[in-house]
Amino acid sequence: MSSTAAVIGSTGLVGAEILSTLLGLDAFKTVYTVSRRAPKAESPKLAATIEPDTTKWASNLSSITPPPSVVFSALGTTRAQAGGIANQWKIDHDLNVELAKAAHTAGVKTFVFVSSAGTRGLFSNYVPYSQMKVGVEDSIKNLSFDQVIILRPGLILGKREVEHTGGPLMNTVVRSLSKISQSAQDSFGQEAGVIGRAAVHASLLAAEGKAPSKYWVLEQADIVRLGRNEWKF
Repeated sequence: MSSTAAVIGSTGLVGAEILSTLLGLDAFKTVYTVSRRAPKAESPKLAATIEPDTTKWASNLSSITPPPSVVFSALGTTRAQAGGIANQWKIDHDLNVELAKAAHTAGVKTFVFVSSAGTRGLFSNYVPYSQMKVGVEDSIKNLSFDQVIILRPGLILGKREVEHTGGPLMNTVVRSLSKISQSAQDSFGQEAGVIGRAAVHASLLAAEGKAPSKYWVLEQADIVRLGRNEWKF
């Protein structure tokens, strides 16, 4: 199998892990990215589009010919980085939905979206972050891709270029749970590399017709299984 892929959010913590994983696999001959700045990864297989204007990203994605076999979106920001909840919504929700629509219209068969755990809980309707993630998930589902893969990780463990408020402390707390047991840590947070590998692993299984359903949701335990325990590539 020799496929092509596109990664949106390739300069972020999880997106960078997805990108580096794809570039390291013979299964993917070309990997496209669209981002404001250049990804850190380098490879002859990498075809990077640098576009500071995010309103052009959908057309950038649509112009890839032939369309990639699979598109991964790990695109997201924080309220603080975006400058308020309204601006965060434009990226985390609106831009993700626009890109998914562009991918579907272009003929992409598989779309992989990195969402978040706990966004469909009892009080999710009152939490803007949950509303964004749920809105994107539902929009992607309604587009009727041949295959949709949704990842819902817990706390994403790893060092960010711009740390979230309280992020380093939470990383330390969750990682300390491994002293009790690895499963204790796994139930609260996953390493960014594990999440990235799980996303790629799921896409490979889907390409082989091994996805359990057309709309495949990977919860935290599934992410650990595919991204660490069963990762053999």
